[in-house]
Amino acid sequence: MSRPLRAPPEGPAPTSDESALVERLRAGDRAAFANLIDRHGGALLRLARSFLKNDAVAEEVVQDTWLAALDGLDDFEARSSLRTWLFTILANKARNRAVREGRSVPWSALGGDGEESPAVDPDSFHADGHWKEAPGRWTEDDPERLALGAETRAAIEAAIASLPQLQRSVITLRDIEGFDAEEICRLLTVTLTNQRVLLHRARTRVRQALETHLAGTR
Repeated sequence: MSRPLRAPPEGPAPTSDESALVERLRAGDRAAFANLIDRHGGALLRLARSFLKNDAVAEEVVQDTWLAALDGLDDFEARSSLRTWLFTILANKARNRAVREGRSVPWSALGGDGEESPAVDPDSFHADGHWKEAPGRWTEDDPERLALGAETRAAIEAAIASLPQLQRSVITLRDIEGFDAEEICRLLTVTLTNQRVLLHRARTRVRQALETHLAGTR
């Protein structure tokens, strides 16, 4: 007998195509399952890696997620999209595995490294607290433009991999997978304010790493 999964938080409702896909999955359609893996497999692995730096362990968590999803399909109530449901399962399993692996951080933390390592260099500000030179606005085009070069793409990946766990997860979900802020809050069980702080810190650190990388290529 299948073990019921905890119902995911409510999110965007499934589309008609997703509803049809769910029915095919429940009927044991292997092609439908292959389609689901094609759609979400890579993204699930990227999120797992944001929790767990060991690729083999991250892959195990993804496999466990697929098994749990198949086992719990009959209990999927479509209160959220299928994608959100899958990512919720993955996040829960990855978080639990991170605890066992001893690589987790408290979920109440904002992902900072303490006062000795601020997210932004204090020399970037005047004594009155204003920017000496305000950074440009992060736009949706920036990651795509900067990722055109293989070396720059590698620098981005390395910068994200070096972030604290929560920052890695937030920037992965927001800037790579395209989740909105509310979905991220539900998946990671953080407040909207914390999500914004985490995302700002992550983007700042990645931007700093990119500036260093680009300065070295000139």
